[in-house]
Amino acid sequence: MAVAEPQVLVRLQTDPIDFTSLVELVRTTAAGAVVLFLGTVREFTGATRTVALEYEAHPELAVKEMKRIAAAAQERWPILAAGLVHRLGRLELGAVSVAVAVSCPHRIDAFAAGSFLIDELKKSVPIWKRDLATDGTSAWIENRPT
Repeated sequence: MAVAEPQVLVRLQTDPIDFTSLVELVRTTAAGAVVLFLGTVREFTGATRTVALEYEAHPELAVKEMKRIAAAAQERWPILAAGLVHRLGRLELGAVSVAVAVSCPHRIDAFAAGSFLIDELKKSVPIWKRDLATDGTSAWIENRPT
């Protein structure tokens, strides 16, 4: 019996992320665990009060790197399906900027794979964010895997 290839969705978009649909995309009866991570626009970056964030990317390289990360995760964990979606453009406070969903037969693998996917995405995908502060200043913020 052949094992189906894991379904993997990788996408950059300007529209809000439909994370409910993303979870449903990765859900399968073979999975005992589905993990969802949402990155959101928070009000403070250190002591700076944020109004909004602006995200830019090199789209072709970003998608290529997201696919590479997903493939690397598939080599390490028994991923049944995964989705990595990142927004671009201006995002207001509370908006979902990134969503990672993954399904595996067991929760320990799903949590490990999900953590790996978001950490690697933040570390190596060419997506940049600029913090727009309440005092009118702005600063490009370095992505950190934490």
